[in-house]
Amino acid sequence: MTTMLDASRLAELGRAFARTRVLVLGDVIADEFLTGSVTRISREAPVLILHHQKTDLVPGGAANAAANIASLGGQVHVLGLVGPDTTGEGLRQALEIRGVEATGLLLAEGRPTTTKTRISASSQQSVTQQIVRVDREVREPIAGDLEARVLETLEALVPQVDAILISEYGNGLVTPRVLAHTLELARRHDCGVTVDAQGDLAPYQGVRALTPNQPEAEAVVGFAITDEASLRRAGDLLLEQTDAECVLITRGALGIACFERGGRLTQIPAFNRTEVFDVTGAGDTVVGTLTLALAAGATPVEATLVANLAASQVVRRFGTATVTLEELHEAIAQQPGHRVAAAGGGA
Repeated sequence: MTTMLDASRLAELGRAFARTRVLVLGDVIADEFLTGSVTRISREAPVLILHHQKTDLVPGGAANAAANIASLGGQVHVLGLVGPDTTGEGLRQALEIRGVEATGLLLAEGRPTTTKTRISASSQQSVTQQIVRVDREVREPIAGDLEARVLETLEALVPQVDAILISEYGNGLVTPRVLAHTLELARRHDCGVTVDAQGDLAPYQGVRALTPNQPEAEAVVGFAITDEASLRRAGDLLLEQTDAECVLITRGALGIACFERGGRLTQIPAFNRTEVFDVTGAGDTVVGTLTLALAAGATPVEATLVANLAASQVVRRFGTATVTLEELHEAIAQQPGHRVAAAGGGA
């Protein structure tokens, strides 16, 4: 069975995007990019001297997924934590500028805003390359009053949306209590839930979609994915363990494998294998686009095609990036036959 996505279907989904409301719940991250040039080595130690040129702060993690939904025309709220610091305020402003409703960003006293600082350098005869990353984060689960505030905010926001995206990077927001309440509210208000989580996927029972990358999937199932047989075995096992409607295993240059209930596996090739400049945040783009497309009425395979197309665009750019509907139309126009397609099979 072949599923195709052409400009007409993309336009139809795009019109639905504007009516679709999504709540992104998860670990928001400030992605800080410090860039400069290198022309000499320090006399104090055998290290590069970076001549600073600029510092940019952009939404990362759950915040990046939300920014991608907004850039595609969706209506999006974000529920996450920021610290009492200038980085947190900068992240809030960066989200608001991008059209994300950020009133759900809760101030967490005693915790810094999760920040990933990527230091990149260029020289006269080289492109800009990342040389080191510095992470500032707290990974302990939230509790007490802060957890209660998250639950209260969920109660206020879930009735306003059509879908929920859980983006869990291990920074303590998605506690068992928060997750259980989110899933219960989703069932009560008929919201589809998609999940991008690091670590164990078993707690995410009965969700609409899970999006582990291949190393994450291998860690959960306990064996390496080396061929189609092991890929199918892994996908089927993840479906069985989580009772999800579909599981997407993202595989980098090998594309995305979409597993659906009933044994259908659709393998979607990477639409861009040669112009990959920076993969930072590509997974956030995939899950954000997938969530929006599913909520707008796309089938799982159609939504995966749109998500894969979106990821093929953001990896062409340096740093954490978003994609617009117009850029997706341009990307479709550049494909053979002005469409993208995926062939799926049964069990």
